[in-house]
Amino acid sequence: MTMFDRHLRLLATSGIFALMAATAPNAYAATPADTLVQAWAIDDIITLDPGEAFEISTAEVTANTYSKLVALDPTDTSKIVSDLAESWDVSEDGLTYTFKLKPNLTFASGNPITAEDVAFSFERVVKLDKSPAFLLTQFGLNGENVTEMAKAADASTFVLTVDKPYAPSFVLNVLTATVASVVDKKVVMENAKPVTPTEEYKYETDFGNEFLKTGYAGSGPFKIREWRANEVVVLERNDNYYGEKAKLARVIYRYMKESSGQRLALENGDIDVARNLDPNDFDAVASKDGIATTSAPKGTLYYFSLNQKNPNLAKPEVIEAFKYLVDYDALGETLIKGIGTIHQTFLPSGQLGALEDKPYELDVAKAKELLAKAGLADGFTVTMDVRNTQPVTGIAENVQQTLAQAGIKLEIIPGDGKQTLTKYRARQHDIYIGQWGSDYFDPNSNAETFTFNPDNSDEGTNKTLAWRNAWDPKELSANTAAALLEKDTAKRAAIYEDLQKQVLASGPFVVIFQQTEIAGYSSKVQNYKLGPSFDTNYINTVSKE
Repeated sequence: MTMFDRHLRLLATSGIFALMAATAPNAYAATPADTLVQAWAIDDIITLDPGEAFEISTAEVTANTYSKLVALDPTDTSKIVSDLAESWDVSEDGLTYTFKLKPNLTFASGNPITAEDVAFSFERVVKLDKSPAFLLTQFGLNGENVTEMAKAADASTFVLTVDKPYAPSFVLNVLTATVASVVDKKVVMENAKPVTPTEEYKYETDFGNEFLKTGYAGSGPFKIREWRANEVVVLERNDNYYGEKAKLARVIYRYMKESSGQRLALENGDIDVARNLDPNDFDAVASKDGIATTSAPKGTLYYFSLNQKNPNLAKPEVIEAFKYLVDYDALGETLIKGIGTIHQTFLPSGQLGALEDKPYELDVAKAKELLAKAGLADGFTVTMDVRNTQPVTGIAENVQQTLAQAGIKLEIIPGDGKQTLTKYRARQHDIYIGQWGSDYFDPNSNAETFTFNPDNSDEGTNKTLAWRNAWDPKELSANTAAALLEKDTAKRAAIYEDLQKQVLASGPFVVIFQQTEIAGYSSKVQNYKLGPSFDTNYINTVSKE
């Protein structure tokens, strides 16, 4: 048994790993050939339940541990490929989608994968009604009708009925999202907890939600061994996976947020992959023997948003002023050099209808003029919730300085990913800064979250980014919904172009840049690739010399 194996075994021993990490944070042995160790800021993970998870780090974990009916082709994001489904077809009226499962599929548990498991997976998402549920309920599914609209016709046939004749590409793209992961009904319900029904939650079971927060019931190339918040995620090869078996026995995500620490660990051989390198450290490791680098443009945007519950931030002139108080050029030349490109619209480059318009630049005089028009010539004080990792912290500090030039005092409230996201999702922030990654490769993924908010009350169930910021864009919501029924691609693109222009002009979102994901990795690692999204960062083909 190697030193690393002994260390890994300690992961399963409560308290010991935490003690080791606290007393000897740099005491790690070299990684063995059958294990990939990645350093990554995974403090945004709140749950591993694919019916609840809605975070970037979790998307990568679930993508490698759960299967779906269909998947995005990472080499061509315009294509949908089969996963569990061998084939599918759409009825002439555009309302019924029929999926035939591949034969002889099994979960990691050894249980067979049937259409009943698929139907159950849809049912639990809709009835649990967690953050990502709107991705399925937008098709007209609800707690009362889901068992009829998402059902097993037989053991190998799953039938999904939608409420409107949406563009089929849109429906299929949604089904590539984490929320459409297929879970093992038997394992989940054996671990489900009884619940006393209430007016808000009508069911007598939690559908295994508590169990799946840290447990596992999937069929992907890897299975989840454990997750310790802000410490580690451990994946192990699933030998029951239907496809090509993973090359590695296990993959470990070590929580490490500082770029300098990741660089040192990579250079010393303590980790195989560094995922949060800043531009300077990335350039430094790129010149080191034995280290390779890679990058990939992502459909992920960094932005900050203004909660419209704050009366100062709700003034149109203030919203516009904030867009003139970001030093885009300076950020592009420093903090995001090599890890992103300046981008100001809510659709990332490469998606249908995406605009490259960049009308804003740092203009303090213009901002002061707008603040005076809003009756705030002397400025005001406001807070920003900031995840304590780069480049978010650096961007927030830069914005703090430019806001001060116009008399706005910004108080930065640091926190880990879970803390800041939880507060944001409860609409308790003033300003939130973070990143948004498309849930699926269709423009509706971003349009819906930035421009759709059918119920702006605190009880609203479509908890989009517009809702989180208490923004009620009534006309935009209607146009967003209409775009889903437009079959003409050019006309549909034109709708999204108009939506972007309106959000640029008056929406409470300041989009700063589109991410380019980078990684430094040991040259012993083979076939390590970054996909176009975090849920296409597949690791089952990775090996080590």
